[in-house]
Amino acid sequence: MAKRLMAWAALAAAVLVCSLAFDARPAAADECDAGYCEPTPTPTYSPSPYPSPTPTPSPSPSPYPSPSPSPYPPPSGPTGADSSGNSIGGLANQRFNQMITNRVLGTVLLGVNEQVNCSDCISAFGSAGSFSAGIHGRKELTNNLSLLAGIAYTQYNEGGYKITSAPIGAFALRYDFTDWGSSRPFFDVGTILTPWEKARYTRSYNTSLGPVSVTGSTNASNYAVYGRAGWMSRVSPRDEVAASIEVWQLWQRVSGYSDSAVAFNPFDATIATGTDRTSLVKIGGQWTHLFGGNIETNINGGWVQSFASHSGIVATVTGDGTVVPTMGNQGWFEYGGRLGFRVQKGWIVDLFANGTLGPQPVGNTIHGGVGLRINY
Repeated sequence: MAKRLMAWAALAAAVLVCSLAFDARPAAADECDAGYCEPTPTPTYSPSPYPSPTPTPSPSPSPYPSPSPSPYPPPSGPTGADSSGNSIGGLANQRFNQMITNRVLGTVLLGVNEQVNCSDCISAFGSAGSFSAGIHGRKELTNNLSLLAGIAYTQYNEGGYKITSAPIGAFALRYDFTDWGSSRPFFDVGTILTPWEKARYTRSYNTSLGPVSVTGSTNASNYAVYGRAGWMSRVSPRDEVAASIEVWQLWQRVSGYSDSAVAFNPFDATIATGTDRTSLVKIGGQWTHLFGGNIETNINGGWVQSFASHSGIVATVTGDGTVVPTMGNQGWFEYGGRLGFRVQKGWIVDLFANGTLGPQPVGNTIHGGVGLRINY
């Protein structure tokens, strides 16, 4: 009995010892196998089921350089100073046309529409196209020498300018070699004078804010001298023909002025006092014919060439400085004609016209009128 109790006690003690040993080393039993123990593995990072954000790349420098700021500030006002400066050339063209028109009107006073040789006469006339009214005539001083003279009041406008209150006076001496017979030479020397006239010149230019048109007012004067050499022939009692060459020198004095005040004129101009001038050569001819006993006709014309032309304009233009335009040389055709009706002995009613044909600045012009001529 005692032996059994001891055996049970020994068995119980063995079970207790084994139980304690198992509880003290559970991990070792799991980690070791057959006496070999592997090292505990380091836990690895498992990827997240959500993608990580892609890093934003820093901007790389552009291969093209960025524009640098302009050293000049942007314009603060309208542009168009160059156009304003160019408009001064238009003023030079207007003043050239003025010289030529003044001369054309003056030649009417010198009998351009009448025959070379005729009796003493006086004529009162008026014309339109350019308004003109006056008297002219001729007086035989000797058998060979005649005085041609006239005076008129005129006003006219063409291509942007306007002339008013302009008296024109003209006179010339004609030497006709009457003792040579029906075919003979003749010579003229003379002058045309306009000592004072009111002038208005208009110039136009463009700006970034729109077009500008401005007019300036001033005074002007015109002077011309000429010489003429020709040959005339009485081919019949009813016909006279003539051919001639003329040389002219023209001057035009214009007083200084500034643009008139207008609402918008950012590039205004001031024109200094100056003198325009040009020289002319004219080669022409004429034919006078009597139809029946009561109707007189005359046609005349010729080619004119200018040379040694000079503009007297010196302009100061805001934003463009000093502008001095040039005045080129050009050629044009001049024409004239007269139709006269002998209403009674010594009294003739004349219809006449004179003008130019050519490029600008002379252009195409016509001046026509009516006159009453008295022969004595």
